[in-house]
Amino acid sequence: MKRILFLFLLFGCALSTKAQFPMGGGAPKITITGRITAIILDSATKSPVDYATVSLIRIKDSKSVNGAVTDAKGKITLQNVAPDQYKLSIGFMGYKSKSVLVKTTAEKPDINMGTIYMVGTESNLKEVAIVGATPMVENKIDRMVYNAEQDVTTAGGNAGDVMRKVPMVTVDIDGNPSLRGAAVRVLINGKPSGTMSNSVADALKMIPAEEIKSVEVITSPSAKYDAEGAGGIINIITKKKTAQGINGNASIAAGTRQNNGNFSLNAKKGRLGFTSNFGGQYAIPQDTRVELLNDDYTNNTSLSQIGYTRAKRYSFNGGFGLDYDINGYNSLSTNVKYTDFSNGSDGSLNVLSRLQDATTNYMRTSKNDVGSNNVDWSADYRRTTKKEGEEFTLSGQASFGRNTTEFNSVIILPNGSSSVPIIGDNTGKNNEYTAQADYTYPFSKDVKLETGVKGIFRDIKSKYESSEQDFDYNQDVAAAYGVMSFKLAKTIDFKGGLRAEYTNITGVSGTSLNFNNDYFNLFPSAIISKTLKNNSSLKLSYNKRMQRPSLTYLNPFLNRNDPENQQQGNPNLSPEISDLIELGYSTFIKGSMITASVFYRETKDVIESLYDQDQKLTSYYNIGTNKSFGGNVFASYNPTPKWTLMSNVSVNTYDVKNVQTNVSTGLNVNYTLFLRSAIAFKGGWNTELFGVNVGPKRTFQGTTGAMYFYGGAVKKDIMKKKATVGINVFNVFARDLHIKTENRGIEENGNVNFLQSTNIYYPIRSFGVNFSYKFGKMNFNAAAKKKKGINNDDLKPDETSGGGMGGGGGIPKQQ
Repeated sequence: MKRILFLFLLFGCALSTKAQFPMGGGAPKITITGRITAIILDSATKSPVDYATVSLIRIKDSKSVNGAVTDAKGKITLQNVAPDQYKLSIGFMGYKSKSVLVKTTAEKPDINMGTIYMVGTESNLKEVAIVGATPMVENKIDRMVYNAEQDVTTAGGNAGDVMRKVPMVTVDIDGNPSLRGAAVRVLINGKPSGTMSNSVADALKMIPAEEIKSVEVITSPSAKYDAEGAGGIINIITKKKTAQGINGNASIAAGTRQNNGNFSLNAKKGRLGFTSNFGGQYAIPQDTRVELLNDDYTNNTSLSQIGYTRAKRYSFNGGFGLDYDINGYNSLSTNVKYTDFSNGSDGSLNVLSRLQDATTNYMRTSKNDVGSNNVDWSADYRRTTKKEGEEFTLSGQASFGRNTTEFNSVIILPNGSSSVPIIGDNTGKNNEYTAQADYTYPFSKDVKLETGVKGIFRDIKSKYESSEQDFDYNQDVAAAYGVMSFKLAKTIDFKGGLRAEYTNITGVSGTSLNFNNDYFNLFPSAIISKTLKNNSSLKLSYNKRMQRPSLTYLNPFLNRNDPENQQQGNPNLSPEISDLIELGYSTFIKGSMITASVFYRETKDVIESLYDQDQKLTSYYNIGTNKSFGGNVFASYNPTPKWTLMSNVSVNTYDVKNVQTNVSTGLNVNYTLFLRSAIAFKGGWNTELFGVNVGPKRTFQGTTGAMYFYGGAVKKDIMKKKATVGINVFNVFARDLHIKTENRGIEENGNVNFLQSTNIYYPIRSFGVNFSYKFGKMNFNAAAKKKKGINNDDLKPDETSGGGMGGGGGIPKQQ
């Protein structure tokens, strides 16, 4: 009942907002709109005239109100035409311009003009080249946009491959993206996904590169976005399926490590559109060498574990969507997506235990299985008016997730006897419901208001082998925001706003621990952008952000797969709060682009994992305050029109201090370097080389070692550019990637009382082939209106790519 009342209150606020800011001076009368269709042919050859420009001009004021270009069959369809008298103006190079009168009425809104013939001129050209003007990278007031559809080398890859080329983004070996050393929230078309909350890296591998239109990097999100994400937001925009008819894409990739296949089918008939996609991936199991060391200097004990693990990973997903334009001002859309991931590993390690002067040698076998599946459903209603830019949307979303963790660990002594198995079992359900209302009103061309309200209701239930460990967790979030955009001067733009969020948390851990918590926060944001000479710009921004802990951090499930390195969440965590100031500069010099930024970020109640030597347990804590500053430089240069060089350098500091214990890490520097070269040759050939170097990463208790990896690809357009075939390689000169992690316990006198060391040798060398094919006909009509919807960017993602309900096991998964 409390949640129902809460929901009514939210929508009451939304209706109040509409009343205070009437849509175009009052609720407009809904006008039934129609469409005009025609086929344009050459009068002499009777062949279609494709790419002919068609403009619809209103007779009473001679104003152009609609337009498009003809498709390969010479067909044109103009949607959302209001009843009136028009002149259809048709033109194309090499033909005489032609005008045809047309009239539509409310009784007959749809008009078929039939066949219209165009007469060629004496200088009729045989071929006309249409050249797109969209740049690879665009710098906007509050975001950087990487137009992936302009990059031909992405064919046959996935979203993880695209992400490595995006300015300012750092991608680790697992495929997890970050911005300026901090975690980010990844959205798909402005919407969150339950799959992303489980494993961002795996979810990105399921999105074909051919389906991506652009990637938006929002380092300083406005108050319109959820206040979550210390590093910012990455929004992947997929290509809109607005063409009439049926079209799609099929791709497959096979290799020594990763194998995947994807298929999409899209259809549009009149005002009704349908999209669907299906895909799966499978990683060939390989042995991963593992070396674990636990030294207790206080008690003079040591334990080393050396051996191999063999992991298995596979997943599949599918989804479909429907959208319908009721008329020119009202539209509906709905989407359903299902994902299923399964990760597991079997390990065998030789254990050498030293207690004082005595030593014991035995073997430990382990079996670890982690699975997750998720269903996301969303529905959106969008209403616009005759006032350009005015918009009201209502959105709802439901996400249903299920995660499982099972482990079985056995100790085998030299005489062959076995211990009683250590068994663990955790099943969790994560249900999330979201309701949202947004309203945009342009007071003028340069002044715009954005406002809205939102409610998120999370219900988490986690069950264990023992009911005394069951975990029930409820989190409700209510939010409201307002953002204003306007010009301070001719070359200076401003965008600022305020977001208010109230969070209420209740929960039960086991049979005795009850916890309740609520907090209210205000999150201001502001961006000032100045346009300089020679296409240069300067931006200064400030925002306040929050990072709530996700289930992986909260779940008190005790994973005892490795008795010496157990893992457990902490339900008493507080959210991180960050303040960020950033100064950015961007310029274009003779076809090259350089964008640079410097920032300062102070984060309170930083959440990190800590190892307790006495309990042999790793858990999560609010460790203190991090004062970080850094910078990023992205550059793109074209030595020749078909040769592109790109580089991305990110540097940030790490300096955490705990005021309660007065323990400080001191100033440390983290860095990432990315280099890329891509060359296009005649005949549809494309080549690419890239390399990534990630420096050592400092944590509160230790360090993670440096790593580097590299790759290359050769791709060829075939079948009249409808298909692409390619070969790709990864780390060809080294089978394994060695990553070393160390944690140390420091006493007040500065002495080290324990050392926990992990050495993992991931097998990452790979060779693969890929094939991608596009099918169907496309009509180049005006693009559909942008759909808006839910966008829950408010949970701190897991430190690893797993991050499932059960918290993962003690043995790393194979890459």
